[in-house]
Amino acid sequence: MSDRGWLGLHTSIWKIASTHVVVDGYTNIYAPLLPLLIPHLNLSLATAGTLAMCFQMANSVSQLGFGALADRWRPRLLVMAGPLLAVVVLSFVGWATTPFMLGVILVVGGLGGAAFHPPAAALVFRMADHRKGLAMSAHLSGGSLGFSTAPILFAPFIAFMGLGWSPLIMIPGLLALAWTLRQVPVMSLPEAHERSTWANLRPAARPLLLLYFTIVLRTATTYGFMTFTPTLLTRQGFTITEASAAVSLYLFASGVGGFFGGPLADRLGPRRVIVWSLLAAVPFMAIAPKLPPLGFTALLAVGGLLLQSTLPISVAFGQSFVKSGAATVSSLLMGFAWGMGSLAVPLIGAGADRFGIENTLVVLAFVPLAAAGLASRLPSTGAAETPLS
Repeated sequence: MSDRGWLGLHTSIWKIASTHVVVDGYTNIYAPLLPLLIPHLNLSLATAGTLAMCFQMANSVSQLGFGALADRWRPRLLVMAGPLLAVVVLSFVGWATTPFMLGVILVVGGLGGAAFHPPAAALVFRMADHRKGLAMSAHLSGGSLGFSTAPILFAPFIAFMGLGWSPLIMIPGLLALAWTLRQVPVMSLPEAHERSTWANLRPAARPLLLLYFTIVLRTATTYGFMTFTPTLLTRQGFTITEASAAVSLYLFASGVGGFFGGPLADRLGPRRVIVWSLLAAVPFMAIAPKLPPLGFTALLAVGGLLLQSTLPISVAFGQSFVKSGAATVSSLLMGFAWGMGSLAVPLIGAGADRFGIENTLVVLAFVPLAAAGLASRLPSTGAAETPLS
């Protein structure tokens, strides 16, 4: 009983989730600072989108490599070193004097975040009992909490002090990690027969691919709105602080959706929750860009809550399709899928340059319809022993 914490989950799950708060907080520095970085570095929206893509490739796509590494070598070291690298390097974002220098900071810091995610998600999955949806919701909601609070913590401070003072924001992160990293439990390597290879993932190829492309399409929508919302709102008259608060509300609502999505999937089934939440998000996100700033903010928050409620469900669902390699599957469905989704951001930026941000986001809002179509073809259960053909 001493190993059980809040909501009956193992205390190690909450310890990892607390580190996740810090990691994802610092990996959401770039988009809220775009209204400052665009004039400072003379960036076009297409260039801003390309830099966002480069960051997400490092922070997300590289997770596939880190996931395979975590199944074979020192997962606890990755869980501890990754957050430190992310916090320190990304805090220097304001010191960038060229777009290339900004890209280097984003990529190196992104690799730190990537190192943390796969072994952390694998640990949560192993420590959970039958409430794997709840456990993954708790873990990923920690990341969503950090992601959502970063804009209102960092952007107003840097806007007030100036970009040159951005390294100061590493101080609270390092202080937090000094506590959270001491709470990381010992992590043993999986047994040899539990480690993933592409061969033993092959029997689950069809559902994993359907789930993968569902996440890619959802991620493209999420990142498009997240990246360009601050710029849209500041052009409509919001201050940096107000625009940052709007993004934080969107991301916080997304985290709330993620927290409740997991337990709902435990009751109703993951496929059903994924499909209907994707469909329900579309009207809110499609109408939002045509409204004044306050209306846009409110509807975007509702759309984000529905859209992101699929996040923990997708990861736990994917892990249940296979009998080994939880870290690798986590990296495939989180990092690699998120990174592929971010490839759309430069295209969204180019569309915003040509057709306007509002019109481009309206079109983007309908992408989850395609994701829901793919998700509807998933099996109703993800148990590894259940036939998936």
